Amino acid sequence: MKKSEEDDFRAFVGARMDRWRRAAYLLCHDWHGADDLVSIVVGKLYRHWRRVTSADNPDAYAQRVLTRSWLDERRRPWRREQSVEDPPETGWTHPDRADDRDQLTGLLAHLAPRQRAVVVLRFYLDHSVEDTAELLGISAGTVKSQSARGLETLRTLAYSSGSTS
Repeated sequence: MKKSEEDDFRAFVGARMDRWRRAAYLLCHDWHGADDLVSIVVGKLYRHWRRVTSADNPDAYAQRVLTRSWLDERRRPWRREQSVEDPPETGWTHPDRADDRDQLTGLLAHLAPRQRAVVVLRFYLDHSVEDTAELLGISAGTVKSQSARGLETLRTLAYSSGSTS
């Protein structure tokens, strides 16, 4: 990689690192796992930087790498769902929303990995059905059904835990 390409890579990663880390945390429910996942993604993006820069939407390309890397890691036999840890004090949400964040994290932990990925991509990262389908390599119909089932599960869990917000 040339010096100018490396500078572009560093700028690209630096501008997106916090967002990737937050998205990874919502998928993993573990800050250490999220950091590991982002490290894997940064390595993959570095190795394929020319592909990233030639992509129509480099951000979508990076998000696809993040999501697929998480799904791949989930399939590894030594990976187990980690218990939810408190996020670092520096936090990434407004302090008034800490309870909402904790509740959301707890609820997302009840979804299957692919359902969780669909819900996070669609409703947290605000991707369209088509973009989510492309990122995960599934059909738009599957995205819609997984979204509906995931939201229904979240609603049921939220109401049964006494929270109606």
